[in-house]
Amino acid sequence: MRVVIQRVKEANVKVDNEIVGQIGLGALVFLAISQEDDEQSLDWMVKKVSQLRMFEDADGRMNLSAQEVAAKFLIVSQFTLLGDCVKGRRPSFDRAAEPGKAQDFYQRFIGKLRQQNFQVEAGIFRADMQVSLINDGPVTFVIDSSGG
Repeated sequence: MRVVIQRVKEANVKVDNEIVGQIGLGALVFLAISQEDDEQSLDWMVKKVSQLRMFEDADGRMNLSAQEVAAKFLIVSQFTLLGDCVKGRRPSFDRAAEPGKAQDFYQRFIGKLRQQNFQVEAGIFRADMQVSLINDGPVTFVIDSSGG
């Protein structure tokens, strides 16, 4: 499982020119599910994303988690994060999970964040989406559950 998480002042995702998810202060999370992912990697990533200290405290230090600042999440599925671009000019997506598994894990990721009382908005799985954001900082992290 791989995420790109961006601290945002605001973000939204549109499908067919209609906003399907929108947040203010919080985190935009692009999420990719790999073939190797299991329940342990799902739980690990949810914990990492929800507890990552990426928000500033009163002294301007990244010392607060999403929970401590009542941050919102916008989750967008993005299998291309798993594209292997080492060989040739066309990325290989062999590592990406098949759509059924990926959609299940995507929905469960969202559900686990909601169970922690976060406000969570989301894109539409496998839809052609347009994402807009104002990155705050900019602050961006790439997190891979396999340590890669």
